[in-house]
Amino acid sequence: MTWNRATLAPGNPASDPHRTARPEGVPFVGRVVLWLFVINLGIALGAGLYEGRISVSRWTGSAPGLAPRWDAEAARQDDPGRRFWVFVTTGPLTLLTVASFFAAMRAPPRVRAWWLAAAGAATADRVFTYAYFIPTMLALMRVTDASAADLAKAREWAGLNYLRHAIVLAALVTALKTFALAYQVSRSIRGDRFV
Repeated sequence: MTWNRATLAPGNPASDPHRTARPEGVPFVGRVVLWLFVINLGIALGAGLYEGRISVSRWTGSAPGLAPRWDAEAARQDDPGRRFWVFVTTGPLTLLTVASFFAAMRAPPRVRAWWLAAAGAATADRVFTYAYFIPTMLALMRVTDASAADLAKAREWAGLNYLRHAIVLAALVTALKTFALAYQVSRSIRGDRFV
């Protein structure tokens, strides 16, 4: 049905919003949240992979030419939690994850399921981060005389970090699928661009 003045005229049953609802795509605010969510997940994944490959190997002595040990001083000097992560994931990704749950509820059903899956995976990452990664790294950074147990704890942290990367990757892939579906729905309904 095409929408024009004749179809919206008083007395025309098609003009009653309760009888005939025009299909809607993702609202503008939802599109903005989705854009930011995808971008932030991508940054979090890339930065996490970089940290795991470059920084953590220096902290645990697993870099070529270094003896295995926990170097709390190197971790304190880098301090990525306060210098980087707080500005990328601790605050923004957590807020975007919560906002995604609300925005997904206003999205069409095809989009909603994928968006909720992405937000669910991001929530798993956030819970894992707050419950294990932050407290463990803070404890490791307070170490003054590292022992074999500290090295084992640091290696456990580094190993579980790969699982966290996989969770963030799953969130990113499902968020990208959400983005693609939202674009398709928008194009089919309005025939215009997504944003």
